[in-house]
Amino acid sequence: MKNETLTDLDVLIGEWELELSGAWFLDSLDTTHHGRATFSWMDDAFVVMHSTMEGDPMWEMVFGRSDANEQLYVLYHDDRGVCRLFDVTFDDTTWEMSREDPDFHQRFLSDLEPDLIRGRWEASDDQGETWRKDFDLVFKRA
Repeated sequence: MKNETLTDLDVLIGEWELELSGAWFLDSLDTTHHGRATFSWMDDAFVVMHSTMEGDPMWEMVFGRSDANEQLYVLYHDDRGVCRLFDVTFDDTTWEMSREDPDFHQRFLSDLEPDLIRGRWEASDDQGETWRKDFDLVFKRA
């Protein structure tokens, strides 16, 4: 039986085109990379996202919930072998993920529209005092 709180994530289910831009770590802020993301249910208990960028595996995320904490979480893994845990908030208009770990703080902030998600990844090296944008990430329903 699907947890009712997780049904909010139904809007993510399906295929999405990705556009990554404005990244400080690429050759130019004008560089844009394209990819795809697929969101699907796993056993009515989790939402799983697989993504590729320029055809190569990029990010995998598993969305789940702790009923005792009334909190959504994401387990994150990327092509570098990095694994992280994010707190998640999700509603009709926003999707946010954040972590406050000893290495650095990080967050994903986005606005939801029908068939469009406009977001950005940010990081803080000073425990959230100041933030820098890592990159913009746009999801367009395929």
